[in-house]
Amino acid sequence: MNRMDVIEEADNSLWRYSAVLPEIPEKNKVTLGEGFTPLIPIENEWDVSLYIKDETQNPTGSFKDRGMALAVSMAKEQGVKAICLPSAGNAGIAAAAYCQEAGIECHVFLPETIPPEFVVLTKGYDAKIYLKGVSIAEAGQHMLKNKQPNWFDISTLKEPFRVEGKKTMGYEIAEQLDWILPDMVIYPTGGGTGLIGMWKAFNEIAGLGWAKGNLPRMVAVQSSACAPVAVAFEAGETDTEFWNTDNTQALGLNVPGPIGGGWMLNTLRESEGTAISVNEEDIEPATVKINTRTGINASLEAGVVWLGLKKLINSNWIQEDSTVVVPITGVER
Repeated sequence: MNRMDVIEEADNSLWRYSAVLPEIPEKNKVTLGEGFTPLIPIENEWDVSLYIKDETQNPTGSFKDRGMALAVSMAKEQGVKAICLPSAGNAGIAAAAYCQEAGIECHVFLPETIPPEFVVLTKGYDAKIYLKGVSIAEAGQHMLKNKQPNWFDISTLKEPFRVEGKKTMGYEIAEQLDWILPDMVIYPTGGGTGLIGMWKAFNEIAGLGWAKGNLPRMVAVQSSACAPVAVAFEAGETDTEFWNTDNTQALGLNVPGPIGGGWMLNTLRESEGTAISVNEEDIEPATVKINTRTGINASLEAGVVWLGLKKLINSNWIQEDSTVVVPITGVER
């Protein structure tokens, strides 16, 4: 399969890669123009080729739009009338937006601690909101207790299509680097669908013979206030344990019990990557720094990944002349 024959170059959305996505009839594709976000070179003092993948440019302001475009399209294709999911914020907004476009009822379960702007934005897309607990895990438990038989669960890794949507980040990164794979991708990690999806993409690209270079090393960065993946990786574990202490202010990373914990750990080791945590108290000032440097109005997850980048450079884990991609996953609300 020649990439030039199958990529729909006139389509500046993730659907340009329809040939490597699940087959969905055109009438059931639910799209708001998501994907094909900019890959921006960033001048830096470390002698690395550094690129920011700006996911704030997606329709509802985060990378969650990718997964929801595929998940809701497949739900529409399969005749689903109502979906449900727990969310730390952005996934709920994205699900609500795509369900409104598809004419599907949307039930979003959020922590009670969620900032009010997330509730307002989610309700703005006609979703039904349920508030319970202090984390996505507790919101998810509330959903399971109240889930109706006709509600289709599109929680993280409960169905395959959110991964399929997220993997398009990997295809875009490869294409935007002229089909030379980066040396590493450093990713702020909560539920892990983006990490898993990109690793799937890079393996597919290599298998298709579309790109040059070795597969990238994948890196997960978490806050010290919620670091189940980093702790499990450091301990050599094959799965994560539930994080039952602190909560991070970087809401997208406040996932104490990721369903895909074992899958993420396997991805990190297969790719010869790593997982690290950074100090919670440093996140806010680091976010200000990366926003000033890039001109992006990014959320606190950006501060986490920026601190992770600096930590890896200072420890010499990242070598000079490496090509490094850092996704900025969402906009500040």
